[in-house]
Amino acid sequence: MRTVAVIGGSLAGLSAARALREQGYDGRIVVVGEEDLFPYDRPPLSKEFLAGKIEMAELALTTPTEDAALDLEWRLGDPATGLDRGARAVVLASGREVPADGVVVATGARARTLPGDLHGVHTLRTADDAVALRRDLVVSRRLVVIGGGFIGAEVASTARDMGLEVTVIESDPVPLGRVLGADLAATCAELHRDNGVHLITGEVVTGLAGNGRVSAVHLAGGRTEPADVVVVGIGAAPNVEWLAGSGIEHDHRGVWTDDAGATNVPQVVAAGDCAFSPCAYAGTAVRHEHWTNAVRQPAAAVSTLLGATPAPPTPPYFWSDQYGARLQFAGHRLPDDAVEIIDGDPADRRFVAGYRHNGELVAVFAMNQPKLFGRWRRQLSPRIVPAGLP
Repeated sequence: MRTVAVIGGSLAGLSAARALREQGYDGRIVVVGEEDLFPYDRPPLSKEFLAGKIEMAELALTTPTEDAALDLEWRLGDPATGLDRGARAVVLASGREVPADGVVVATGARARTLPGDLHGVHTLRTADDAVALRRDLVVSRRLVVIGGGFIGAEVASTARDMGLEVTVIESDPVPLGRVLGADLAATCAELHRDNGVHLITGEVVTGLAGNGRVSAVHLAGGRTEPADVVVVGIGAAPNVEWLAGSGIEHDHRGVWTDDAGATNVPQVVAAGDCAFSPCAYAGTAVRHEHWTNAVRQPAAAVSTLLGATPAPPTPPYFWSDQYGARLQFAGHRLPDDAVEIIDGDPADRRFVAGYRHNGELVAVFAMNQPKLFGRWRRQLSPRIVPAGLP
């Protein structure tokens, strides 16, 4: 291959470019990004950056020295709009084309939104999102977060530190219940209440009120929560629409790949938030949106692209910092997995819990126990991935 096009200018795209060089590829690498920014670290956007404790320059994932060593050609602010397999080229929004012998699809995902265009309603996915949200938070008194997932919880935590009154609305009976199970999720939910956040669960948002700017959130039961600013944290959708007509199998779940990142089209692989792939630890195909997956999966996909054997998969892992607590999870939990407290006591906000399937440890969760978590994380067992999955 003389040219590889990496489509996606965030962490997964940068990881793919680094992996290409680390695995010996010495041809041309063109990195295409939608944002007009070099890759930056996203986890601090909901925490230190949102709170104004660090600046954008501190989030940079590359340095001029490293960038020069990688010898990458950047096409930033010019997203891919199509893949012309006949011409073996990626088509960009500007109309320019990037001829390529190999393609890494790493176009990530975007935040889901609610209908309407009221000022003061935000999502948080990009640096621009964080800048706009912070601008509103510093002049607001009441924040309503729609969605009690990790992003919503981290924004709520940061906003409390900034002195705002915060309400979190979650449609499920308890936030994070589908990830952690009801009992451990309830322990995490208590973090909200311990820190003065008003947590509303089992309620569905039916709409937003306001005249130009949001003023309230309406709930299905007729309740209304006043708000100066609203954050919508209801998940993300993969950026795959640009692949329409390319012949690459994809749908609302992402780009279908095998467990090594290969798509159904030769010399095209996918990785990161946009990839829907079999996972040995989930026992099914999933799309991971975790920072660690955006670092590791591209290396496997690049190995496949270069005709090498990918390294064995490692358990999915993510973490979250909320209200001064460090939450860590590795593996994959299914509803019928048994859960046990391995060490500590949830009441103390310092413990490790394990999930077992047929006696095998398949996932582990910890609150404020990073050393013990690391020890148990290394003992996780994969599940069997059914044949026939993408």
